[in-house]
Amino acid sequence: MAEPPKIQLFVKASDDGQTVGNCPFCQRVFMILWLKGLNFTLTTIDMKRAPEVLQDLAPGSQPPFVIFNGEVRTDTSKIEEFLEEMLAPPQYPKLCCRYMESMGAGDDIFHRFSAYIKNPNPGLNDMLENKFLKTLVKLDQYLQTPLPHELDQNPDLTDSTRQCLDGSSLSLADCNLLPKLNIVKVVCREFRGFEFPPELTALNRYLDHAYQREEFHYTCPSDSEILLAYRSVAKYLKR
Repeated sequence: MAEPPKIQLFVKASDDGQTVGNCPFCQRVFMILWLKGLNFTLTTIDMKRAPEVLQDLAPGSQPPFVIFNGEVRTDTSKIEEFLEEMLAPPQYPKLCCRYMESMGAGDDIFHRFSAYIKNPNPGLNDMLENKFLKTLVKLDQYLQTPLPHELDQNPDLTDSTRQCLDGSSLSLADCNLLPKLNIVKVVCREFRGFEFPPELTALNRYLDHAYQREEFHYTCPSDSEILLAYRSVAKYLKR
Protein backbone atom coordinates (compact mmCIF):
# COMPACT_ATOMS: atom_id res chain seq x y z
CA MET A 1 0.00 0.00 0.00
CA ALA A 2 1.27 3.47 -0.87
CA GLU A 3 2.48 5.64 1.96
CA PRO A 4 -0.18 8.15 3.09
CA PRO A 5 0.45 11.71 1.94
CA LYS A 6 1.69 14.32 4.38
CA ILE A 7 -0.95 17.01 4.61
CA GLN A 8 -1.07 20.26 6.55
CA LEU A 9 -4.23 22.37 6.57
CA PHE A 10 -4.04 26.08 7.38
CA VAL A 11 -7.25 27.79 8.50
CA LYS A 12 -8.22 31.17 9.89
CA ALA A 13 -7.80 31.40 13.66
CA SER A 14 -10.38 32.70 16.09
CA ASP A 15 -10.02 36.07 17.79
CA ASP A 16 -7.85 34.49 20.50
CA GLY A 17 -5.47 33.29 17.80
CA GLN A 18 -5.73 29.65 18.88
CA THR A 19 -8.98 27.91 17.95
CA VAL A 20 -10.75 27.68 14.59
CA GLY A 21 -12.17 31.00 13.40
CA ASN A 22 -15.26 31.93 11.45
CA CYS A 23 -14.65 30.98 7.81
CA PRO A 24 -17.02 28.68 5.92
CA PHE A 25 -14.35 28.00 3.29
CA CYS A 26 -11.87 26.84 5.93
CA GLN A 27 -14.48 24.61 7.53
CA ARG A 28 -15.37 23.21 4.10
CA VAL A 29 -11.81 21.96 3.50
CA PHE A 30 -11.49 20.83 7.14
CA MET A 31 -14.61 18.67 6.71
CA ILE A 32 -13.38 17.19 3.43
CA LEU A 33 -10.07 16.08 4.94
CA TRP A 34 -11.83 14.66 8.01
CA LEU A 35 -14.29 12.72 5.83
CA LYS A 36 -11.42 11.32 3.77
CA GLY A 37 -10.31 9.56 6.94
CA LEU A 38 -6.58 10.26 6.93
CA ASN A 39 -4.24 11.96 9.36
CA PHE A 40 -3.38 15.60 8.75
CA THR A 41 -2.02 18.54 10.70
CA LEU A 42 -4.22 21.54 11.43
CA THR A 43 -2.63 24.97 11.83
CA THR A 44 -4.62 28.09 12.73
CA ILE A 45 -3.40 31.41 11.34
CA ASP A 46 -3.84 34.51 13.46
CA MET A 47 -5.00 37.01 10.83
CA LYS A 48 -3.68 39.90 12.96
CA ARG A 49 -0.19 38.56 12.25
CA ALA A 50 -1.04 36.91 8.96
CA PRO A 51 1.09 38.97 6.56
CA GLU A 52 4.33 37.42 7.78
CA VAL A 53 2.93 33.88 7.83
CA LEU A 54 1.21 34.12 4.46
CA GLN A 55 4.19 35.77 2.82
CA ASP A 56 6.31 32.77 3.71
CA LEU A 57 3.80 30.04 2.85
CA ALA A 58 1.23 31.33 0.36
CA PRO A 59 1.88 34.90 -0.84
CA GLY A 60 -1.29 36.66 -1.95
CA SER A 61 -3.56 33.94 -0.55
CA GLN A 62 -6.09 33.79 2.24
CA PRO A 63 -6.83 30.69 4.33
CA PRO A 64 -7.66 27.96 3.74
CA PHE A 65 -4.67 26.46 2.01
CA VAL A 66 -3.12 23.02 2.08
CA ILE A 67 0.44 21.74 1.90
CA PHE A 68 0.25 18.33 0.24
CA ASN A 69 3.54 16.41 0.25
CA GLY A 70 5.41 19.71 0.37
CA GLU A 71 3.41 21.46 -2.35
CA VAL A 72 1.14 24.41 -1.47
CA ARG A 73 -2.43 24.33 -2.76
CA THR A 74 -4.65 27.42 -2.61
CA ASP A 75 -8.19 28.38 -3.67
CA THR A 76 -10.94 26.38 -1.98
CA SER A 77 -12.54 24.96 -5.12
CA LYS A 78 -9.19 23.89 -6.54
CA ILE A 79 -8.19 22.31 -3.23
CA GLU A 80 -11.48 20.41 -3.22
CA GLU A 81 -10.94 19.12 -6.77
CA PHE A 82 -7.34 18.17 -6.02
CA LEU A 83 -8.19 16.27 -2.84
CA GLU A 84 -11.03 14.40 -4.54
CA GLU A 85 -8.66 13.37 -7.33
CA MET A 86 -5.68 12.45 -5.14
CA LEU A 87 -7.56 10.84 -2.25
CA ALA A 88 -9.72 8.48 -4.28
CA PRO A 89 -11.23 4.99 -3.83
CA PRO A 90 -10.51 2.32 -2.88
CA GLN A 91 -8.26 3.75 -0.17
CA TYR A 92 -10.33 6.88 0.47
CA PRO A 93 -14.07 7.52 0.13
CA LYS A 94 -15.50 9.30 -2.88
CA LEU A 95 -17.22 12.55 -1.85
CA CYS A 96 -18.42 13.95 -5.17
CA CYS A 97 -22.18 14.04 -5.70
CA ARG A 98 -24.25 11.53 -7.61
CA TYR A 99 -26.61 14.31 -8.73
CA MET A 100 -25.54 17.69 -10.11
CA GLU A 101 -28.59 19.34 -8.49
CA SER A 102 -27.22 18.53 -5.04
CA MET A 103 -24.18 20.74 -5.62
CA GLY A 104 -26.40 23.76 -6.27
CA ALA A 105 -28.94 23.15 -3.52
CA GLY A 106 -29.09 26.11 -1.13
CA ASP A 107 -26.76 28.25 -3.24
CA ASP A 108 -29.01 31.31 -2.99
CA ILE A 109 -29.43 31.21 0.79
CA PHE A 110 -26.27 33.06 1.80
CA HIS A 111 -26.90 35.90 -0.63
CA ARG A 112 -30.44 36.50 0.67
CA PHE A 113 -29.27 36.08 4.25
CA SER A 114 -26.61 38.77 3.79
CA ALA A 115 -29.12 41.28 2.43
CA TYR A 116 -31.52 40.46 5.27
CA ILE A 117 -29.04 40.65 8.12
CA LYS A 118 -27.19 43.78 6.94
CA ASN A 119 -30.36 45.81 6.50
CA PRO A 120 -30.78 48.58 9.16
CA ASN A 121 -34.21 49.75 7.91
CA PRO A 122 -37.18 48.21 9.78
CA GLY A 123 -39.45 49.11 6.86
CA LEU A 124 -37.58 46.71 4.58
CA ASN A 125 -37.23 43.87 7.06
CA ASP A 126 -40.39 41.90 6.22
CA MET A 127 -39.69 42.00 2.49
CA LEU A 128 -36.08 40.86 2.91
CA GLU A 129 -37.06 38.21 5.44
CA ASN A 130 -39.64 36.77 3.04
CA LYS A 131 -37.09 36.58 0.23
CA PHE A 132 -34.64 34.89 2.59
CA LEU A 133 -37.33 32.51 3.85
CA LYS A 134 -38.16 31.46 0.28
CA THR A 135 -34.61 30.19 -0.15
CA LEU A 136 -34.97 28.05 2.99
CA VAL A 137 -38.28 26.68 1.71
CA LYS A 138 -36.64 25.86 -1.62
CA LEU A 139 -33.87 23.91 0.15
CA ASP A 140 -36.43 22.14 2.33
CA GLN A 141 -38.31 21.07 -0.80
CA TYR A 142 -35.14 19.69 -2.35
CA LEU A 143 -34.40 17.68 0.78
CA GLN A 144 -37.99 16.46 0.88
CA THR A 145 -38.09 15.38 -2.77
CA PRO A 146 -36.97 11.76 -3.31
CA LEU A 147 -33.82 11.33 -5.37
CA PRO A 148 -33.87 8.97 -8.38
CA HIS A 149 -32.10 6.15 -6.54
CA GLU A 150 -34.63 6.41 -3.71
CA LEU A 151 -37.46 6.07 -6.22
CA ASP A 152 -35.72 3.09 -7.80
CA GLN A 153 -35.88 1.40 -4.42
CA ASN A 154 -39.44 2.54 -3.70
CA PRO A 155 -41.42 3.94 -6.65
CA ASP A 156 -44.29 4.93 -4.34
CA LEU A 157 -42.10 7.13 -2.12
CA THR A 158 -43.48 10.66 -1.86
CA ASP A 159 -41.22 12.19 0.80
CA SER A 160 -37.50 11.57 1.19
CA THR A 161 -36.15 10.84 4.65
CA ARG A 162 -32.49 11.22 3.65
CA GLN A 163 -30.18 13.03 6.04
CA CYS A 164 -27.77 14.56 3.52
CA LEU A 165 -28.12 16.53 0.31
CA ASP A 166 -27.12 13.77 -2.07
CA GLY A 167 -28.19 10.69 -0.13
CA SER A 168 -27.31 8.99 3.14
CA SER A 169 -23.68 10.17 3.33
CA LEU A 170 -22.05 13.57 3.62
CA SER A 171 -20.69 14.78 0.29
CA LEU A 172 -18.81 17.75 -1.13
CA ALA A 173 -22.17 19.52 -1.40
CA ASP A 174 -22.71 19.22 2.35
CA CYS A 175 -19.18 20.41 3.08
CA ASN A 176 -20.00 23.55 1.11
CA LEU A 177 -23.50 24.25 2.44
CA LEU A 178 -23.48 23.21 6.09
CA PRO A 179 -20.83 25.73 7.31
CA LYS A 180 -22.89 28.52 5.73
CA LEU A 181 -26.16 27.25 7.20
CA ASN A 182 -24.60 27.18 10.65
CA ILE A 183 -23.56 30.83 10.31
CA VAL A 184 -27.04 31.74 9.06
CA LYS A 185 -28.71 29.98 11.97
CA VAL A 186 -26.51 31.57 14.65
CA VAL A 187 -26.55 35.11 13.23
CA CYS A 188 -30.29 35.22 12.46
CA ARG A 189 -31.15 34.09 15.97
CA GLU A 190 -29.00 36.83 17.52
CA PHE A 191 -29.80 39.79 15.29
CA ARG A 192 -33.38 39.04 14.19
CA GLY A 193 -34.74 36.56 16.71
CA PHE A 194 -35.34 34.36 13.66
CA GLU A 195 -35.37 30.57 13.96
CA PHE A 196 -35.73 28.12 11.10
CA PRO A 197 -39.49 27.42 10.99
CA PRO A 198 -40.40 24.01 12.49
CA GLU A 199 -42.61 23.23 9.49
CA LEU A 200 -39.45 23.02 7.37
CA THR A 201 -39.08 19.46 8.61
CA ALA A 202 -36.59 18.27 6.00
CA LEU A 203 -34.27 21.23 6.56
CA ASN A 204 -34.39 20.82 10.34
CA ARG A 205 -33.78 17.08 10.02
CA TYR A 206 -30.79 17.83 7.83
CA LEU A 207 -29.27 20.24 10.34
CA ASP A 208 -30.04 18.06 13.37
CA HIS A 209 -28.23 15.16 11.72
CA ALA A 210 -25.27 17.37 10.78
CA TYR A 211 -24.75 18.59 14.34
CA GLN A 212 -24.53 14.95 15.44
CA ARG A 213 -21.74 14.22 12.98
CA GLU A 214 -18.27 14.83 14.40
CA GLU A 215 -16.98 15.87 10.97
CA PHE A 216 -19.29 18.87 11.17
CA HIS A 217 -19.72 19.51 14.88
CA TYR A 218 -16.02 19.55 15.70
CA THR A 219 -15.05 21.68 12.72
CA CYS A 220 -17.57 24.46 13.53
CA PRO A 221 -16.35 27.74 15.02
CA SER A 222 -17.97 28.69 18.31
CA ASP A 223 -21.20 30.70 18.18
CA SER A 224 -19.42 33.58 19.93
CA GLU A 225 -16.74 33.60 17.23
CA ILE A 226 -19.38 33.77 14.49
CA LEU A 227 -21.20 36.62 16.23
CA LEU A 228 -17.95 38.51 16.77
CA ALA A 229 -17.24 38.28 13.04
CA TYR A 230 -20.71 39.66 12.21
CA ARG A 231 -21.01 42.46 14.75
CA SER A 232 -19.44 44.96 12.36
CA VAL A 233 -21.82 44.14 9.47
CA ALA A 234 -25.06 42.76 10.94
CA LYS A 235 -27.61 45.31 12.05
CA TYR A 236 -29.95 45.21 15.01
CA LEU A 237 -33.27 46.75 14.02
CA LYS A 238 -34.56 49.71 16.02
CA ARG A 239 -38.33 49.43 16.17
